[in-house]
Amino acid sequence: MTDIERIRNFSIVAHIDHGKSTLADRLIQLTGTVAERDMKAQMLDAMDIERERGITIKANSVRIDYPAKDGHTYVLNLIDTPGHVDFAYEVSRSMQAVEGSLLVVDASQGVEAQTLANVYQAIDADHEIVPVLNKVDLPAAEPERVKEQIEDVIGIDASESVMISAKTGLGIPDVLEAIVTRLPAPKGDRDAPLKAMLVDSWYDSYLGVVVLIRVMDGVIKKGDQIKMMKTGAAYKLDRLAVLKPQMVEIAELGPGEIGVFTASIKQVRDTRVGDTITHEKKPCATALPGFKPAQPVVFCGLFPVDANDFDDLRDAIEKLQLNDASFSSEMETSAALGFGFRCGFLGLLHLEVIRDRLEREYDLDLITTAPSVVFKLHMRDGEVRDLHNPADMPDLTLVDHIEEPRIKATILVPDEYLGDVLKLCQDRRGIQMDLTYAGSRAMVVYDLPLAEVVFDFYDRLKSVTKGYASFDYQITGYREDFLVKMSILVNDEPVDALSIMVHRDRADARGRAMVEKLKDLIPRHMFKIPIQAAIGGRVIARETLSAMRKDVTAKCYGGDATRKKKLLEKQKAGKKKMRQFGKVEIPQSAFIAALKMDE
Repeated sequence: MTDIERIRNFSIVAHIDHGKSTLADRLIQLTGTVAERDMKAQMLDAMDIERERGITIKANSVRIDYPAKDGHTYVLNLIDTPGHVDFAYEVSRSMQAVEGSLLVVDASQGVEAQTLANVYQAIDADHEIVPVLNKVDLPAAEPERVKEQIEDVIGIDASESVMISAKTGLGIPDVLEAIVTRLPAPKGDRDAPLKAMLVDSWYDSYLGVVVLIRVMDGVIKKGDQIKMMKTGAAYKLDRLAVLKPQMVEIAELGPGEIGVFTASIKQVRDTRVGDTITHEKKPCATALPGFKPAQPVVFCGLFPVDANDFDDLRDAIEKLQLNDASFSSEMETSAALGFGFRCGFLGLLHLEVIRDRLEREYDLDLITTAPSVVFKLHMRDGEVRDLHNPADMPDLTLVDHIEEPRIKATILVPDEYLGDVLKLCQDRRGIQMDLTYAGSRAMVVYDLPLAEVVFDFYDRLKSVTKGYASFDYQITGYREDFLVKMSILVNDEPVDALSIMVHRDRADARGRAMVEKLKDLIPRHMFKIPIQAAIGGRVIARETLSAMRKDVTAKCYGGDATRKKKLLEKQKAGKKKMRQFGKVEIPQSAFIAALKMDE
């Protein structure tokens, strides 16, 4: 058991690609936590998809033993957090479990939008913050300018920043000393009843559910009978361990310590993130405040390509939901796609990652419908409804007005790309709120409709600024706008999976683009197929896919023209009848391609 004065719990926060995971690697390596032969880059990024994309998705934790210069050995519990706005929920959760943060800033790039967002979360959680300037070995590094920027933009003292290069290992011992000397020890009462916070849980096929906890008060031992305060379920502890990234079993965890336990829990849904764990016989008086649930902002339908895979998809989604509390789902059916789920995500990257994980880890073939946001319908009788799926839009005569979610977007961009960024935001129906300068970079604040951002705003922003802009947003509320539902009709039948909500001024262009695209994607049939985009009963765009024809007049050599005419008329009548009863097969790939709006 470790003396509470010798424990330091901290997380690493930074913008994407400023070197959080690399710094974590160096801390693990320098303290010899993992043998040299087992070291690999991005030690804490366990999922294949994290390694491939080079990003952190799940916050991961590791325990490091560090013999400090003052002769004592300290236990450092590190939580490496994601940098992307879509996983901000993971960050806020990790913040509650620790007392301090290392703020990593790239000495060549300076403060970015996500740096701000993540630091404010740390400040909200009352953290002691140690600024660390990374990549000081790069020729483009300007540590003095970046220090000023940290003080101006964030408002914390950066004069004592630690200068490091996580790649080469320069300055890493200074970081360890700073953690020990500048971050506070946790507080907690060893003799009080057990009170532990459930930080995360995941499913392991050998051990069942593994639960990551941070002990606040009291002591938890192997073999204890514990109780979850939210669900009321009781379990007996099978094993207690600390993560060095591999599990190392220990006898007990005291206040301030972070570790994992298994208790033959079968369902991850029994372990609610943010729940309080206590002893069954001697419970603590009050539960910890927990976390506020994450609000999904982007919704889309997930359907199996093969209808027989529906049960597998349901199991897979249930397992993922346990591990990722910010992902929600409910069943839905669609005339075109059959049974599936309507899922909610924190953003587009989150959506992509979940879809990739479902396809990879559970070996499923999926169709994803167009991402949409939740609109509020104010009905004429005063009722307010949430519209998750454009296909469920009620009759317009019953709707008084429609409100859409708006966001406050903060974009940091070098001066020379400012014009392009302003034009992009204007095109997306944005309202400019603020424009200030931090050095040679402009900080633009815009009020934008979330529906316009969801599609491909981030990609467009990166391409017009050659990748130099950084972007962060928060939801501000709902506002009324002139929105309409655009349906796509193929052979006079509406295809519900392709209907979308658009602004009336944009509808014509959007409709035209959609039908032109579908004309190329749908294979030709024996009869001609009209493809239309319509708002209510009014068609706003149309393309016709011509039929495949057999040359019925091939056997007529010369002779009377009426004979040819007669054969052609007969063929025409046949085609007409065919079109009446014919079914148009729209291939899966056409759905997916039609929903990707690139222009």
